[in-house]
Amino acid sequence: MTDKTIHIVGGGMAGSEAAWQAAHMGVDVVLHEMRPKVETFAHQSGDFAEMVCSNSFRSDDDEQNAVGLLHWEMRQADGLIMSSADNHRLPAGGALAVDREAFAQHVTAKLRALPNVSVEYGEVTELPTDGNWIFATGPLTSPALGEAIANETGAERLAFFDAIAPIVYADSIDMDVVWAQSRYDKGETEEEQKAYLNCPMTKDQYEAFIDALLAADKTEFHEGETATYFDGCLPIEVMAERGRETLRFGPMKPVGLTNAHKPDDKPYAVVQLRRDNALGTLFNIVGFQTKMKYGAQSEVFKTIPGLENASFARLGGIHRNTFMNSPTLLDNQMRLKTRPNLRFAGQVTGVEGYVESAAMGLLAGRLAAAEILGHDVPTVPQDTAMGALIHHITGGADAKTFQPMNVNFGLFQPVDGLKGGRRGRKDRYKAYTDRAKAEWSDWLSNF
Repeated sequence: MTDKTIHIVGGGMAGSEAAWQAAHMGVDVVLHEMRPKVETFAHQSGDFAEMVCSNSFRSDDDEQNAVGLLHWEMRQADGLIMSSADNHRLPAGGALAVDREAFAQHVTAKLRALPNVSVEYGEVTELPTDGNWIFATGPLTSPALGEAIANETGAERLAFFDAIAPIVYADSIDMDVVWAQSRYDKGETEEEQKAYLNCPMTKDQYEAFIDALLAADKTEFHEGETATYFDGCLPIEVMAERGRETLRFGPMKPVGLTNAHKPDDKPYAVVQLRRDNALGTLFNIVGFQTKMKYGAQSEVFKTIPGLENASFARLGGIHRNTFMNSPTLLDNQMRLKTRPNLRFAGQVTGVEGYVESAAMGLLAGRLAAAEILGHDVPTVPQDTAMGALIHHITGGADAKTFQPMNVNFGLFQPVDGLKGGRRGRKDRYKAYTDRAKAEWSDWLSNF
């Protein structure tokens, strides 16, 4: 290849990580970002890697959890997203949560400081015929570019609706009702063990909450749109419609908690809030993505004990997420089969979650840079978390039923000689992570 520059479209998690990895391999990068010139309703700033939904990267356990293993692999690859998250970490029990504004500002500053990264603001609406490109436009791919992708692939865009959880001002929470505790007191420090605020509900309060939720005014879909939700991010009212007890066995489960104000009272359900910034002035309502209208949200959420006088920094919302049928469209190097000079990365490929998106950006950036530099890089090992994900989206999944996927141990090949079932799970997961760490370290040695 004579063109040694990589153009990356999209400055979200995947695009930012791809730019960082490629630039550190010595390749010139042009990062194209349409914000703030072209806004989306979900974003609040023009910073790179802005978190528009939760502020959590989920579990940080790299021995017993697949997403924690993905954290480990990204750290080993000097990933920008993970180092920025570690620099702006907030207490969250066993999870990795961050101060979202400081995190995005840090990612932006680090990329802007690289001499071989330049930024061009403006919308890319077509698929270029030449040059080296990575499209990491995420679930909010613009309509014009989405149409260009659909025209090129000959496939109808697949879409699902993703909902945003509300954020509450800490000083409006009634701490005489609410108490601070992580489930099962998870965490090594007292701060970690008290990373969540808990709002207890009696059975009557829970039933009244479900009634209000089901009766509330909801956002209407546009003509021609259908509601196909990703199960890992269901709006709470959709969960409630599936059964009155669904929320009590989901985000409102009352297990692993003891009411500090009334230790002998066992709550029937619990609403948890997680710290959203380093100052501790904002808390998001965990798992409470919603498509209720704003007025209904305020009314319904103020029925939650401890939130009767809540003031909201942000109410929930709903937006359309776009992703490709990647098993039919991408090769194992994340290149578009019909146009090998174009790679895709992040949520638009059909992975779900901040970490998974950034991980696919990491791979796309490294693979694109290696190709430009003429380096022969072996296939990403399938037994790593990275490899399990890329294998799933580029051929491991059934194209007919392809849906967005979080990383999970179900994507990993079995380890010979280990028991199946729940009893053998701890040893099995440790074997998965030990094997993955060895293979990932070996793969990274090629760079």
